[in-house]
Amino acid sequence: MVHSESGSEEKKSSNAVNDLLTFNAENMQNNMKIIYYSRTFLSIIGGVVAGILGFTGLKGFVFYLLLMAVTSVGLVAKAKFSTQTYFDSWNRVLLDGFLGGLMSFVLFWTFAYDIVHIF
Repeated sequence: MVHSESGSEEKKSSNAVNDLLTFNAENMQNNMKIIYYSRTFLSIIGGVVAGILGFTGLKGFVFYLLLMAVTSVGLVAKAKFSTQTYFDSWNRVLLDGFLGGLMSFVLFWTFAYDIVHIF
């Protein structure tokens, strides 16, 4: 009887090792590049839209926050709501590229606003 218990514990420990998540570094880098490029692209498009619509001040920044929230939901939906399969943490999906996207957003927001409303 003791022998069967140790055999079952060996099976449990081998199953525990198989249950650990392993990540491929190349795939993880590719996924992070996709997030970064998606946020940058949508920040540029959002900045142009905010400039054309004439948002100024706090309205523009609220628009950016809403845009990034929609982007995060879209990325999670693209991952079929199982982010642990493609990313090592939720923070990667929700926050990576946020500040870089903000700079692109402000640049294109002011550029589009100047072209449409000032000139």
